[in-house]
Formats: sequence, structure tokens, C-alpha cells
Amino acid sequence: MKILPPRSDDYSSDLRETLGIEPDELFILQSTRVVQRKGIEHAIELISRLGRKACLVISHASGDDGYEYEARVADFAELMGVRTIFSSDRFGVNRGTTEDGKKIYSLSDAYPHADLVTYPSLIEGFGNAFLEALYYKKPIVLNNYTIYATDIRPKGFKVIEFDDYITEKTIQDTRRILDDPAYQDELCRYNYELALHYFSYKTLRIQFQVLLANAFGNMQIQTNN
Repeated sequence: MKILPPRSDDYSSDLRETLGIEPDELFILQSTRVVQRKGIEHAIELISRLGRKACLVISHASGDDGYEYEARVADFAELMGVRTIFSSDRFGVNRGTTEDGKKIYSLSDAYPHADLVTYPSLIEGFGNAFLEALYYKKPIVLNNYTIYATDIRPKGFKVIEFDDYITEKTIQDTRRILDDPAYQDELCRYNYELALHYFSYKTLRIQFQVLLANAFGNMQIQTNN
């Protein structure tokens, strides 16, 4: 049985309004921490060159790396004329409220509202945000970082890739996927099904059982549940 991604509900229906995103503005989601290896400048350049009314929403805080890079991102966004919202105070692991009573959303509330997900990381251990975007059937623009190139890209996912810098092709491919809903839906559904095949819990369970069987020789592999 497939587990379908949740849709926006009554709780999260006001998320765009809460973040200050206008009705005619693209909601572009950067669902990572604000650290240098995430390459957020690439997302800002992409939006600047798109020529569309758009807002970049960064969902996580800077973390233990300090705030110099966050200041750098804010300055670069202002220089490039890209409205950027640092929204870590409005997102948490679970829904809730701040100390002054403001609504806190989970990250799963953000994805259904997003028009595009940017993932321009320079270095990643794997790519959880990539899998999240596939799960929520969102188009992705990503840098072709090493682990993606060797372990994920060969699976055949259809995303907008670039190699270390934004090109005119990156811009044109992004415009196409934003402007053609049928094309976007086709690609996102394809990626979702491919992710189910390679990265679902069922696949993990089968692989784990095979490893145990090879190790102990007496494990019966069950794949029906």
C-alpha cells in the first residue's frame, strides 16, 4: 500500500499568508540549514535570473556554524533583488506555538505550498531534503554534488541539475517546469514512483533482511508486508 504525502489542511492553509508570501508570488523552498556547504547563493541567483515574482523561504536556522554565512546570504539576496525569508522561527519538528502564541508549522506543512524546491548543496552526506521533495511531488533544482552524482543520479531521476554554477539552461529548464503544469506533474509523478522503488521502507526492509540472511544463514525473507 502506498503512503501518499499529506496535503495542506486547515491548520496549514494560512502558511503563505503567515510567511508574508503574496498570492501571485512563487513560493520557492530551501529546506536546509543556513550553512555554507548548502550553496544558497545559487538558489538566490536562480530566482534573480528567472524574471518571476518569487520569494525564497529558508526553513532552518544557521545552527552551530555561526551567523556569518546567514549575513552573507541576506546581503547577497538584497544585492540580487531577491526577497528572502529566514523562517526557522515558524517551523519545528512538530506543530505548536511560540512563547508569544504564534503558530509553529512542521516542515511537512511547507512542502504542499511550495512551487519549487532548491537544493544547491556543494557537499551532502546523502540528501534527505531531496527525498522529501520527491515524496511531496515537487520539482527540484539541485547542484550535481558528489554523492548525488554517484549514488542517486544513476537511478534516473528527472530533476533540474547544474554543475557548480547556474547556466542559461538551468533558467530555461526551471521556467519550463514552472510554466507547464502537465509537464511538471508528469516528472514529479515519475520521480515519486522511482523513489518508491529505490528508497521506500519496503525496499529498505527487503535489503536489510537479505543482509541478515547472508550474515546468519537462517533468516527467512518476507516481502509481502
